[in-house]
Amino acid sequence: MTAASNPARRIVVAISGATGAVYGVRLLEVLRESPGIETHLVVSEAGWRNLQQEQDLDPAAIEALAHQVHDVRNIGAAIASGSFRSAGMVIAPCSMRTLAAVAHGLADNLITRAADVMLKERRRLVLMVRETPLNLAHLRNMVSVTEMGAIVAPPLPAFYLRPQSVAEIVDASVARVLDLLDIPHGLSARWEGLAMPDAAQKQA
Repeated sequence: MTAASNPARRIVVAISGATGAVYGVRLLEVLRESPGIETHLVVSEAGWRNLQQEQDLDPAAIEALAHQVHDVRNIGAAIASGSFRSAGMVIAPCSMRTLAAVAHGLADNLITRAADVMLKERRRLVLMVRETPLNLAHLRNMVSVTEMGAIVAPPLPAFYLRPQSVAEIVDASVARVLDLLDIPHGLSARWEGLAMPDAAQKQA
């Protein structure tokens, strides 16, 4: 089968200015090694600042993880059009400012415009929102984007998997996002359930 008849699945990855830049980085790393996946990266100005502050990574190191990088100010980029075929988009992390812009359809930069495209074209949009505590505006915006078809997926630790490191906690959240995009991975263990205690079995 030729490459033309079996094109790569395009995934848009956006990194906005919330804490948790590691989620976007790790997602890019895993997608880079996933067969048949082509990543398109866009980072906000605050996102670049967080990447340096939290990860000590310069732009060149981040850009090397993506197949193509787009300037957040370039509203005319390919990913700003519904005619650009893609399998989905993840904003990792998603700031409350970016969430609000998506919820209200502002499309005021390339991240929010690309997200708007995902919604209007009925494609998968995953928002790894990061903030705590949440005020009423945050909650209402989450409801709004959910009603529009997006998936709000806060990166919360799965302690039942008994993670032994921060890296394992990050991988568990990224694994859930990959599942939402229907991308195979071996990033994190899957819950197999607990055996029922003997006493409970006898009572049943």
